[in-house]
Amino acid sequence: MEPQNINNDISTLPPEAQRQVIDFIEFLKIRYRRIRPDKKTARNKISNEPFIGIWEGRKDMKDSSQWVRSTRESEWGVR
Repeated sequence: MEPQNINNDISTLPPEAQRQVIDFIEFLKIRYRRIRPDKKTARNKISNEPFIGIWEGRKDMKDSSQWVRSTRESEWGVR
């Protein structure tokens, strides 16, 4: 089968077979599609993340180590 004769060959098939050929071609196009590498996504600096600074105004968080110690002690009785 020569590529130049494909259209003629397909046109001689019954309508259902023609639809199957078209479906198969679409399948092959998807199956063998080249995956284009995405442009490198810009990485955000962690300092730009929305959660940074959420406890900024809390007075009980000034010394985070002390806060952890007191929380452990009050919750578990552990120092």
